[in-house]
Amino acid sequence: PPIQITDPQTIRSISVSENGKVYIERKVGNNYSLEEVGQIFLYKFINPAGLKSIGNNLFVESPASGPAIEGTPGNDGFGKIIQGKLERANVNIVEEMVNLIVAQRAYEMNSKGVQASDEMLREAATLKR
Repeated sequence: PPIQITDPQTIRSISVSENGKVYIERKVGNNYSLEEVGQIFLYKFINPAGLKSIGNNLFVESPASGPAIEGTPGNDGFGKIIQGKLERANVNIVEEMVNLIVAQRAYEMNSKGVQASDEMLREAATLKR
């Protein structure tokens, strides 16, 4: 079920633990108390490559992916939730830089080939006269 927070005016902060528990710090009288309001679950699939893309970086279960396996963060290989961190892209930056340099060199070689061809055509045109 979705986590619902009622009476947001009394809430000072919201936090999420590594194991997916969601807490709010709520004002009660003159004090604040920490209150657990929900749990975030993670899901994995037997064949993640079989998930069906529905656009905007969203995927849904398909017969090829198998059913969703629910788990709590930090247990059974489900990973942890780290509040306040951004995921680093699943890209090997060194490999991508090498690919960029290779592509740039290939472009330069093609460009020089076109220049040489143009020069030969110019020479041929002047010899014909």
